[in-house]
Amino acid sequence: MAIAPWVVLGLALGVAAGAGAYTFGYARGASYLTNDPAACANCHVMGGYYDAWIKSPHRSVAVCNDCHTPHSLLPKYFTKASNGWHHSVAFTTGRFPDVLHIRPRNLKITEASCRHCHDAIVQAIDAAPEHTGGAISCVRCHASVGHWR
Repeated sequence: MAIAPWVVLGLALGVAAGAGAYTFGYARGASYLTNDPAACANCHVMGGYYDAWIKSPHRSVAVCNDCHTPHSLLPKYFTKASNGWHHSVAFTTGRFPDVLHIRPRNLKITEASCRHCHDAIVQAIDAAPEHTGGAISCVRCHASVGHWR
């Protein structure tokens, strides 16, 4: 017995509407489209990071997106969408580590943000004779800047 195409379409639309209602209703999905750091604390696992950021000196000069997303529009929202997908799967399934670890792509973005805001000092450090091997990672020594990890 074949299923009528309108039934398949209706089911697909129903699933999409349900997922959208969950994402933008219960999970506060629209808040992730903003620059509001409180959106990052929607998931309880991020609460400690948000609380630490509130107490950090970076609070007065940077929000989460300033350090954790590229500064241009399309790459920023691509990164937010990619991270949102990974976060939603991890938090919905409960499969996330107790100590969060930054993914390599996001580490590169964060490193670029450090270098963007602190360009003069970073250039001086990179040019120092003891750093003849090239640029060193900012977050290697400053892992807890912005918030503890």
